[in-house]
Amino acid sequence: MSNVAGKAYGMNVVTPIRPRWTWLNRFIFMVARAFPGTLSGLLGLSLIHFARWVIIRRDQWPSRGQPRQTLANDYMLFCSNFNGTWDQYIDAFADGIPNGLDLFWYGSTKYPNSIPISPFKSYIRANQIDTGYYYNATPGSGQRDIKLALQLAAALRAVKPDGDDAAVAAAFRKVLTGNQGCLGAPGYGPVASRDTAIADLHRCAMVRERWGRDGSGPPPAQVVAPAPATASLQTAEAAPGADQSAAVRAMVDALLRGRTRGSGRDGRGKER
Repeated sequence: MSNVAGKAYGMNVVTPIRPRWTWLNRFIFMVARAFPGTLSGLLGLSLIHFARWVIIRRDQWPSRGQPRQTLANDYMLFCSNFNGTWDQYIDAFADGIPNGLDLFWYGSTKYPNSIPISPFKSYIRANQIDTGYYYNATPGSGQRDIKLALQLAAALRAVKPDGDDAAVAAAFRKVLTGNQGCLGAPGYGPVASRDTAIADLHRCAMVRERWGRDGSGPPPAQVVAPAPATASLQTAEAAPGADQSAAVRAMVDALLRGRTRGSGRDGRGKER
């Protein structure tokens, strides 16, 4: 089982959807197709070759000669091909369209949202299906390499073969000068994308919205036991012999009889 072919990585993620939510996911996909600007955050990511979401109803799975199964859920299939590492891709996706991801996976069972990123990565890993066979027509080239090669090929085809050798050579040099950034070096070395270099910075606004001053914030901290008062410790240390042991025992008994959770509230802010 291999998810890698040359510089490309193939990802397949299958997530269950309760049938009562399938219609909502289909409606969201219709809106996204009608307003492609909702996916504009992905256009600048040069590591992505292809990405698609498809809803498969529970009665649409091919049998392939096996007995028909009775499934309780519909499923959403996410397919994508990209350059770089798995973590870079997930970071770039969550950075590019965090709200779009939350909409597309809205109906998927136990979807944790794209922010914060760690639960989202755990969800993708838990539902990812490894690639059994992965064919790549250009294994030595990344997505950007292919685009630049096509740009250079179009410029070369535009050169007119008419004229003498000097005129053709001058036109050829002009093409190479104007497209020297397209002269890459394809190979099988790893491709590290820099598209995610400032992903955390881009996500700060959304993190603040959900977890910061204007959001619900993280769960309140739960104090297990307050530190003994300094005066009580000093009193216990000053008492000699048996009196010191009695003082410490009295201090511990006082703590156990009192509210040992600081504010007297649990982690949800409720009185016990």
